[in-house]
Amino acid sequence: MNSDSPATLIVLTGPTAVGKTSLGIELARSLSGEILSADSRQFYREMKIGTARPSGEFLKLVPHHFIAHISIHDNYNVSRFETDALNKLDQLFKISSSALLIGGSGLYINAVCHGIDKLPDPDDTLREQLKNLYLNEGIDGLRVRLKVLDPLYFEQVDQSNPKRLWRAIEVCQTTGLSYSSLRKNKPKPREFRIIKLGLQRDREELNNRINFRVDRMMAEGLLEEVKELLPYRHLNALNTVGYKELFDYFDGKYTLGQAVEKIKTNTRRFAKRQMTWFRKDKEIKWFYPDDFQKILHLIKQREPVNW
Repeated sequence: MNSDSPATLIVLTGPTAVGKTSLGIELARSLSGEILSADSRQFYREMKIGTARPSGEFLKLVPHHFIAHISIHDNYNVSRFETDALNKLDQLFKISSSALLIGGSGLYINAVCHGIDKLPDPDDTLREQLKNLYLNEGIDGLRVRLKVLDPLYFEQVDQSNPKRLWRAIEVCQTTGLSYSSLRKNKPKPREFRIIKLGLQRDREELNNRINFRVDRMMAEGLLEEVKELLPYRHLNALNTVGYKELFDYFDGKYTLGQAVEKIKTNTRRFAKRQMTWFRKDKEIKWFYPDDFQKILHLIKQREPVNW
């Protein structure tokens, strides 16, 4: 790496189906940088079609990391990803001044850019208890438990996200302290510059792309992929849009057509939640996916680590 060129991490994010993959590969080839995935569901090798994993042709164009590198049976979390991603960046910055972090999982992007608080893991007994609570009482059971243990965090958390509720309860019961008191939210220093870019489209255009992508997934064999994963539907990795709706189809709750429409609806809602999350990050500069030259010019001109 040229010592005159400071190591730079380019973050490319935005809602699902906006066009991050193709633009990211263009940028990576122009900058001679490799790509780290920040799509937490593309980590799992068993989930190929339903996570819109980049095609083999795309993966050959630029080296990718953290795609299909673990199993749905592995215990993996954002803390481990932070460590793994920083170690990989240390390696990559020895051979290139640029690397790209691409994906729509905001929590994982924050972990790499700013770090996360180190919180304890629960024991297996507690995890099994909370699993049974969720199975028997649903998300309302988790909400009631967390509201008692940590009313402050309960007001802040996405109350429709069982994973976030579950994790906060685990920490409260493991430590005897509130989850909110253990979250310091102090950024950790990084030894590289960070440039954050967001991609956006008009809502109707994005919705049409989402609908088309779901239809394409079905044509590529998503139903068969989900059928093979039915025995493992209890795993957290599979509590994901595109999989849970088809699990319900196999249970007889919906017709196949209804399940596909629910996938489209839930994906559109997911994209809206993603944009709500990203809009809170004032470091992100927004572009349309066809603004390649503007984006490339900005990357090559920008000096500050944070904007």
